[in-house]
Amino acid sequence: MEPRTLFDKIWDAHVVKSVEGGPDVLYIDRHYIHEVTSPQAFNGLRQRGIEVLRPERTVAMADHNIPTADQHLPIRDAVSRAQVEALAANCMAAGIEHFGIGHPNNGIVHVTGPELGKTLPGMTIVCGDSHTSTHGAFGTIAFGIGTSEVEMVLATQCLLQTKPARMRITVNGSLGRGVTSKDLILYIISSISTGGATGYFVEYAGEAIAQLSMESRMTVCNMSIEMGARGGLIAPDEVTFDYLSGIPSFNSDPGAVRLLEKWFSLRSDPGAVFDRDLVFDASSVPPMITWGTNPGMGMAIDGTIPEEEESVTAGSDSYRKSLDYMGLKPGMKLLGHPVDYVFLGSCTNGRIEDLRAFAHMVEGRKKAPGVTVLIVPGSQQVARQAEKEGLTEIFRRAGFEMRQPGCSSCLAMNDDKIPPGKYAVSTSNRNFEGRQGPGARTILAGPMTAAAAALTGTITNPMDLMRSSD
Repeated sequence: MEPRTLFDKIWDAHVVKSVEGGPDVLYIDRHYIHEVTSPQAFNGLRQRGIEVLRPERTVAMADHNIPTADQHLPIRDAVSRAQVEALAANCMAAGIEHFGIGHPNNGIVHVTGPELGKTLPGMTIVCGDSHTSTHGAFGTIAFGIGTSEVEMVLATQCLLQTKPARMRITVNGSLGRGVTSKDLILYIISSISTGGATGYFVEYAGEAIAQLSMESRMTVCNMSIEMGARGGLIAPDEVTFDYLSGIPSFNSDPGAVRLLEKWFSLRSDPGAVFDRDLVFDASSVPPMITWGTNPGMGMAIDGTIPEEEESVTAGSDSYRKSLDYMGLKPGMKLLGHPVDYVFLGSCTNGRIEDLRAFAHMVEGRKKAPGVTVLIVPGSQQVARQAEKEGLTEIFRRAGFEMRQPGCSSCLAMNDDKIPPGKYAVSTSNRNFEGRQGPGARTILAGPMTAAAAALTGTITNPMDLMRSSD
């Protein structure tokens, strides 16, 4: 048999029917839904008199619109409240498992799904959310879909999809001291641009990827779409199954034994051909920050904003508009640039590993005057673990605001907005104009760089603050 990629193996195993000259009918193993993109889908089903075909394959989470303070109170914003209530009502009527606001298992759907053992190797996974690619860290085909497609999956448990091309990104060597998986993916995106992987599904491979924890792998896969990819995935290995073995539901699932028996086949065959191959050296990756208004406008933290002709990430109009919006100029260094807000959280960096790294940097120190620091766990489980490990107390002593789980300042769909004109160092995934609030100026970074900014009030190289024992 001809060698196949991991992507091909999973895709081909889920094709129900191929449309000649058209898309494939793809079976979906897991469907995640939330309060923003599902209400219209349920309305469509009702209008056509169709029921949810396989409710047991769907998991619902309120996350985008929910507040991260006073979650025991009714949501003040009428639109947000209506969406959250609609999700609860729709799930109850359809018999869908639902983790609403305040539930012990609530959180950002791309954090809670893996935590609860709902994401398993070899699956096809979709959600009405672009960062569904996060789940590819487990060796799955996971991607975001639109509202009409959410309705299609609810009705049929299938989806019409054109098979994308395959790309492999190999990262050789090891990441340096103080460099995180967030820095790695920002480096890759800045190297190939936000359109560099358009039309592809990316498999990440190489020594540096194998060395990453599951949480770090999720960060890499999460931002695959920021370079235009349909999604990203990583072959499951011992790291994957060590993570899964710590989940009670996985250990109690008879299917888990069968999964363990076949996981060695969930990898690309030797000699498998990819449509495009890229190779990076992990030792070349520095702590990264962004300077513009898309994730591809990134540079080393001690670098300078490129001149227009040096920027491969945007055309001249976009380049000038980005700098005007950010209040920056070509050739500027951002080291020492004042910061107003720091945000640790989101489906990119809201896991316990991220909170631990942040806490390790700030323990025994105080935040800089004038900086607002929001610490937002990605789930209730992360929040409980942070409390248990004493991280919450470290954050409070440092003067940070410890919030309740939710998408929070990743996007301006809840109360946690960055004010106009203010600079925010954010561990989230997008720095688009207005993404964190109208007029907000977002600088994307990893948890270590965000922690350094929280302590100094400026863009600071985290390696300058790392203790000698780190």
